Order: sequence, then structure tokens, then C-alpha cells
Amino acid sequence: MEVIQLNKFYYPEVGGIEQVVRTIAEGMARRGHTSRVLVSVPHGRGDRDELGGVAVTRTGSLGVAKSVPLAPAFPVRLRQASREADIVHHHLPNPLSVVSHLTTPATDSPVVATYHSDIVRQRTTLRLYRPLLHRFLDDIDHIFVTSPRLLDHSDHLAPYREKASVVPLSIDLDEYGQYGGPPVDLPSDPDRPTLLFVGRLNYYKGVEYLLNAMPTVDADLVIAGDGDRRDELEARAGRLGIADRVHFLGYVDEERLHACYDRADVFVLPSVEPSEAFGIVQLEAMGYRIPVVNTDLPTGVPWVSRDGETGVTVPPRDADALASAIIELLDDPERRRAYGERARERVERHFGRGQMLDTMESRYRAIIEGDADAIESAVSAAQTTEARGP
Repeated sequence: MEVIQLNKFYYPEVGGIEQVVRTIAEGMARRGHTSRVLVSVPHGRGDRDELGGVAVTRTGSLGVAKSVPLAPAFPVRLRQASREADIVHHHLPNPLSVVSHLTTPATDSPVVATYHSDIVRQRTTLRLYRPLLHRFLDDIDHIFVTSPRLLDHSDHLAPYREKASVVPLSIDLDEYGQYGGPPVDLPSDPDRPTLLFVGRLNYYKGVEYLLNAMPTVDADLVIAGDGDRRDELEARAGRLGIADRVHFLGYVDEERLHACYDRADVFVLPSVEPSEAFGIVQLEAMGYRIPVVNTDLPTGVPWVSRDGETGVTVPPRDADALASAIIELLDDPERRRAYGERARERVERHFGRGQMLDTMESRYRAIIEGDADAIESAVSAAQTTEARGP
């Protein structure tokens, strides 16, 4: 197959969807398919290169507005690429992809999209974008979602359930599970319990609520990640009198990140908005047999790590509930161990890298070949998974 992935940006730009696109693109290339990517640069002239066996085309951009690259050449490049592809795979939210598809003459290539999350923050812009999004979803051949909860709770997807199926995100289990690298100096006290948060410090991660929980929690907190709220969060830690046991590491490389997971006793994902649609960092922690405290968002977050099975789920924006859940786990080592073992087992059963690529590859083939029975089976499974869970 010749497959093209379309997104806003691509590696080395950092982001959750960017990593997913890279995983699929390189995974298809390793399986012998022709794998290409069409994206934009954040600003400046475009370029072409090859990374990991993937041909990457980056169109030029005048800059980014409302998180969308202003890339006037993108529709032209999409038209050229679509004529050569067996399947065209968009990743949403991405208004640039949507508008480009709607303004590009149709080809014979099937068009699919992975719907990663709703647009949450730009509510005014969404009123203008929504009709275009629905025209796009009407027009394409198939929709992938990363969890059954997203399919069940997204208002935008409700009219399209009959052509949507679930392909969960994944991690490479050979990389997550046991740290085998050299000793890494971490600021947390190895003789005290360690809590871990991994992610960008932005509006929807809810780290302020985790900090508000910390005065009653007898543990160190390691925060791996950077973002525009870091200064504000560091100041909050100071005001709360917990700066001596809250450690902001900023961006960490892979080796240091694995050392953080190896040190952690509890992983906390305190996200507060549906922009957190899956929380792949939960899988990374679960691969290390770490119990997870997450929040009950109407997305895949509490589906990935399940309350009472692999961790504890609490209401969003509730610092007291976060504190109680963390304290309960820290006070019960046997419960932590049991949740951690079940977390690893859950990832092995449902979220391995090979499983995701197998599923995506088979769905591509079914869509290209017009295998109605295989597509119907995938859609039916998506509509029943929410009730029983994987």
C-alpha cells in the first residue's frame, strides 16, 4: 500500500498527535508499505526529507493562528499526494486538513481520519469551523477514534457512528517496563514516596489542582515537562509551602524520563478538559507497573486506566479528591502492587505497538478493497466496546 498521513506538524516538532503520526508512518514503512507524511512548518519555508523510511513533505507557513498553521500551499500538495496514494489519512483536530480536503478535487483514493479529540478551547472559532468539520466527516470514507468513550461522548461524532471504529493508541512494550540504563540523578528523595506527572504544562493538564493537593500528601512530586504555565505553577508551589518537595524538571530526554518512571510510586494525570482525549503517558506509567490516579473526563482517559482496577479515578478540578486517592494508595503498598501488575497486564493485552499497527494495517486494507463485512465488524465492535470495555 501507499499511505499518506496528514497533520499540522511532524517530528522533530513535539506533541501527542505528532508522535502518533510518526508511529503509524514509520510502522507502515517497516512493514514494507510506501509511507509518506504531509505537514506544515510552524513558520518559514517548507522542505522535504526522509526520516525512518518515511518521505516527509513540509509546506511553508506564514505562522500559526489559533493553533492552525497558515500554509497556503498545503491544498496544492494534498492534491498532488492524493493522486498517488492508496489511502489518505488525516489526523484531527486540524482545520488546515479539513479546509484543504474540501477545496481539493476528489480522487479515487479512500480518505480516512483519526479523530483524536474535540476542539475545546477556541469556542468562537468552533462555531465557524463546525459546519466545515461536518461536511468533511460526511465526505470521508471512515473515522478512527482512539477510545470508545470518545465515540460515545463527542457531539461531533454522534451522526457518524455507523462509519467509525476504535483503534487505541499504543506504546512499545520493549521500551517501557524496567529501566536498564545508567544511574540518573533525580531531585526527589529515594527514601520518600515519589509521585510523577509527565506532560506539557498547559491549560488542560490541571497541574494546579495536583499542587493544591500536595500540602496534605507526604511525598515528593516530580513534574517532567515544560510549558507556558511553568512559572505560574512554580510560584504556586512556593505560596503553598511545598517548593522543597515539588521538583520541576522541564523537558527531559528519554533516558531521564525512564528513570522517572522507574522511581515513581504513583502516577498522577489531573487533567481538567476534554482536550486530554487519551493520555498516552498513562500507558507509559502502566508499562512500568505504576498505579494511576486520573480524572473522570468524558474521553478515553478513565478508559485507559480503570478505576479500582489499575488505579483510582477522581472528579476533575477536585484537589481534595486527588489528595485522598494519592494518600490511600501510598498507605496501601499491597493495593499499589496489585494495581500496578494489572496495569501492566492491561497494556500487554490491549495497547501494544504491534497490536495497534496490525489493526490499522488491516483496516486500511479493508477500506481500500471495499471489504464491507470487515468494516461492518469493526464498526459494530466500536459500538459495543463502551459497555463491556476491553
